[in-house]
Amino acid sequence: MNEQNRTEISTLGEFGLIRRLTEDIKLVNKSSHYGVGDDCAVMGYPAGHEVLVTTDMLMEGVHFDLTYVPLKHLGYKAAMVNLSDIYAMNGTPRQLTVSLALSKRFCIEDMEDLYDGIRLACEQHGVDIVGGDTTSSLTGLAISITCIGEARKEDIVYRNGAKETNLICVTGDLGAAYMGLQLLEREKAVFKGQKEVQPDFAGKEYLLERQLKPEARRDIIRQLAEAGVKPTAMIDISDGLSSELIHICTQSHVGCRIYEEHLPIDYQTAVMAEELNMNVTTCALNGGEDYELLFTVPIADHEKVSKMEGVKLIGHITKEELGCGLITRDGQEFELKAQGWNPLKEENK
Repeated sequence: MNEQNRTEISTLGEFGLIRRLTEDIKLVNKSSHYGVGDDCAVMGYPAGHEVLVTTDMLMEGVHFDLTYVPLKHLGYKAAMVNLSDIYAMNGTPRQLTVSLALSKRFCIEDMEDLYDGIRLACEQHGVDIVGGDTTSSLTGLAISITCIGEARKEDIVYRNGAKETNLICVTGDLGAAYMGLQLLEREKAVFKGQKEVQPDFAGKEYLLERQLKPEARRDIIRQLAEAGVKPTAMIDISDGLSSELIHICTQSHVGCRIYEEHLPIDYQTAVMAEELNMNVTTCALNGGEDYELLFTVPIADHEKVSKMEGVKLIGHITKEELGCGLITRDGQEFELKAQGWNPLKEENK
């Protein structure tokens, strides 16, 4: 946080702070009729288009640790995870609102850093910041972001449409964000013991980027549209592949089989898992925060999805009574369990 150039938020007040953070925002979407500056933002969407709304709350000490998360990266990630939810519905994000609860240890410059990250994510995806709120907090920083998007009714993809014999596809690679978190936590523990020790991130830059600067997969949504492929079910991977796949299967009333040998895992992820004496497949299945897309397609689309860059076929949908299973490299079968991160579990409190 900013300790050198420090301007107390009290010098501006709530409305002054909002003005400072939003005064030069220019709206880029036709559906954004009026943004920051009144009691409400005003939006209008074309006939035949549905409005998609998603919201996420991030709490300091639960979802992020400012010991090693720069505020600009935090802002970028907070926006990006909401954009990812809109893409997971096969939609296009258009507007964003940002609400912040701040303790007195934060200054105006800190909030400018945070907003720089939010604005960068929005600029890259053509999203307008149209409102929000700020208030004081006694327990650190809380960020609540709502993203509004649109899609034609016939294009929206839900979690409940997977059918028997559908193929299961995943984008990118899995487990890297979780390994990035383990790396940061390890170096934080070392740093606490010896203040003069510098963190050792050499050769692990990709893992850090995956944890601190995730990217919503707009490119995949565009590829699917260009290839004429509409997924039957889709979800973004925030809590781990196992958890998300079980969500799809539960809501679609189907089972699944995925294959360990087909799980996409980056080399740095595998090396880091070995260093930490962790099972890399377990990390890929349960790590979370990858923000990749998991989707199912009809078997007739096999050739199209096989040609898509960044998409990997990892299994298929089965009858519901067969349950959800992982086939290991040596042919054994294990039941998939939703072991991804759950913020409401007792041990996380």
